Amino acid sequence: MIYAAEEVRARFARRGLSFDPTVEEIVRGILEAVREEGDEALDRFSRDLDGYPVEEVPKRAWREAYEDLDEDLRDALETARERIEAFYREEARGGFLRAEGGGVLAQLVRPLERVGVYVPGGSAPLLSTLLMTVVPAKVAGVREVIVASPPRVHPGVLAAAWVAGADRLFAMGGAQAIAALAYGTGRVPRVDKIVGPGNRYVVAAKRLVYGTVGIDGLAGPTETMIIADGSASPRLLAADLLAQAEHGPDSEPWLLSPDRALLERVEAELFRQLQDLPRAEVARQALEKGGLVLTKDLEEAFALANLYAPEHLSLALSDPLPWLEKVQNAGGVFLGEGSPEALGDYIAGPSHVMPTSGTARFQGGLAVRDFLKVIPVVGLSEGAARELAKKGALLARAEGLEGHARSLDLRR
Repeated sequence: MIYAAEEVRARFARRGLSFDPTVEEIVRGILEAVREEGDEALDRFSRDLDGYPVEEVPKRAWREAYEDLDEDLRDALETARERIEAFYREEARGGFLRAEGGGVLAQLVRPLERVGVYVPGGSAPLLSTLLMTVVPAKVAGVREVIVASPPRVHPGVLAAAWVAGADRLFAMGGAQAIAALAYGTGRVPRVDKIVGPGNRYVVAAKRLVYGTVGIDGLAGPTETMIIADGSASPRLLAADLLAQAEHGPDSEPWLLSPDRALLERVEAELFRQLQDLPRAEVARQALEKGGLVLTKDLEEAFALANLYAPEHLSLALSDPLPWLEKVQNAGGVFLGEGSPEALGDYIAGPSHVMPTSGTARFQGGLAVRDFLKVIPVVGLSEGAARELAKKGALLARAEGLEGHARSLDLRR
């Protein structure tokens, strides 16, 4: 179905994360049990929900899984890791130390000590998610990266852990895994931050443990938005929409264009390509969540895209680069038909852990900065402190905080 821009504008403007209170109630009980009972509750939930107790998978099993992989797949994993590392090494992460006449001001930048990475199980082994989360953490200098993935952990995930340089890996999933990482148990050490996507129980658990630990964000269903002009290939556009649609029935694939003929050709191409797609039924449901949108021009398409704030924004334009300045809200941008979002999912370089559900309005994709903390340092000379104390005391008294003011008065 082809929508007019006005038909979707209000829907785009209302986007945001939503939470199921029934799920949160269930998750709250799991979190409290693991916090109180530790490994006993962790194993109980793991047996009940996943069919197996929690176990730590030794590194020799990771290495064996890696060695058992097809040589071409091993090479692909190594290439992905190298590209991710190279991309994040470019990210600025240094502090500063500045000496002045009045003393020293500094900013210390320190990596987190221990991070937990959640790698979903389910119908597809997400080797790529492990690389996209562990590698940026390692580039940031995190001392210990602990992976949690539901049992039985797929050999491909174990191989990816070996390639990425993770430190420990536990076969545990769901809200109970988030609880173990957040609170610590006898076997599972407590982490400082938890990153990575998951199902609604995992997302609810991350939301509820925030404050006990840090989190990278709350992920909803995946989404992509393509802005295309008449130069774009209907065949490639349909393939890119279906690549996103096959993730799950709640995925949202969108195509925006001022060219009605292009949209009609893409609509026909979608029908044709669905015929032999293994996950066709899933993709059909996702296509109903998204759609094709006719805009009056490219300017309106970019305005709608910024309103929607997509996880992935692809610019299938004859000359996409000049349009980049129009992008305000997006998790990641893919320039031209030669840079499909599917490459970003696996091997382009940036992490594919990106904001969803409109949260790209206020946060970006997973990066080195997510594994760093900034510590300001103040070391003023007596003269500088004396000079600033009078004005500082005035500000303190304006706030009604006499104790602060008196502390400063003693420095004058």
